[in-house]
Parts: sequence; C-alpha cells; structure tokens
Amino acid sequence: MSGVPVQVLPAGEHAVLVEVPGLTEVLALAAAVRAAVASGEGPWGSVADVVPAARTLLLVGDDVVPARLAEAVRALAPRVGTDGPVPPEGPVVEVPVRYDGPDLDEVARLVGMDPAAVVAAHTGTPWRVAFGGFAPGFAYLVGGDPRLRVPRRDTPRASVPAGSVGLAGEFSGIYPRASPGGWRLVGRTDVGLWRPDHDPPALLRPGGVVRFVAVDG
Repeated sequence: MSGVPVQVLPAGEHAVLVEVPGLTEVLALAAAVRAAVASGEGPWGSVADVVPAARTLLLVGDDVVPARLAEAVRALAPRVGTDGPVPPEGPVVEVPVRYDGPDLDEVARLVGMDPAAVVAAHTGTPWRVAFGGFAPGFAYLVGGDPRLRVPRRDTPRASVPAGSVGLAGEFSGIYPRASPGGWRLVGRTDVGLWRPDHDPPALLRPGGVVRFVAVDG
C-alpha cells in the first residue's frame, strides 16, 4: 500500500500533531518527514523536532506556522510508501545482555521455544527504535523476530530493576531506571540509556537500530 492517511491538528502556536492509522504508518511518515526537514525547504525548514509515538507524529519548532506545515504534511503523505522496509536513519547500537531474566522460561513456553531459541531469536534480528516514552531514555523497539510477541504480565511488578530487557506485544525495550512495569523480562544489561551530560542524552533515538548481543554472567 502507498500513501499514509493523515489527520493534521494544530498543537499550540508552533506545532502540529499528525494522526495516522498505526505504527507502520508512523515509521514510514517519520522517515519521509525527517528527509523533508533535512532539505530545509519551505515550511519544513521551521521544524526543529519530529516526535513519533504509536499512532501520532508531533512536529514542533519555534517558527512553525501550523497552517502552512499542515498543508505540507497533507501534500507529502499520499506519496509515502508503507509496503516496504523503512531504511535505518540513525546509528547501530550494540547492547550486551545477560539472558537470565525471571520471565525467560515463561516467554519460551508462550512462544513454543526453548530458552536458548528465544535468546537466539532476540539477538538474531535487528530492532528499530520506533519512539521514546514512559521514562527518560526508554525506547520502544520494533521489527524484531515476530515469533517473540507475548502479552504483558497479568500483574505488573511494583519495581523492575534498571537495565532489565523486556518483551511486550510487538515491542522490546530496556528499563533505563527502576520503575513499575508489566513487560516480560528476559535479561539485563549495564548499558546506560539516559546520560544527562550527553547531547542528546538518550542513547537510543527514533530511527536508530539496536542489536542485542548475548554475554555471560
């Protein structure tokens, strides 16, 4: 299918919110919008940040004129293809993981594999950073092995340790800090995801690629 159906809404004086049917359309439209923003042409030159979410794209900038930008989005969207892979936009980040999570055996049972096969599937395909949220540095990763889709836990944990690597639905993710959570935990990493002294502070940015690497102990 080509073309992304959009509804463009003003979001304050200097931003627009683009609503689309789903995550596939978000990723495709975000890539096209970033390319347009990089061109600096017309109203795209006023966009300072592109913020994707599960079904929306927020475009914001101090000089954005919402009506002009909305018109540009509506002109671009019909030309955006959604039937092919979206090319990577950001760097590839390797994340070493100790696959000893408390839910690894349960995930294996749910997907009909043994734990070693789950680890092989999680490390065997690249994951794309779709969008951030939930907590500073948390990234929703998509595009991994589709056999690993599992539901969230029926009862969320009151506290999930920082660095825990989890699965939920079509997503994988890493908890940047201790927090409540209902994802199924398959491993843990020492990689720092939120670094306030870096620019940008988030290690994983939308459009980037994550490769998980299994390590011992």
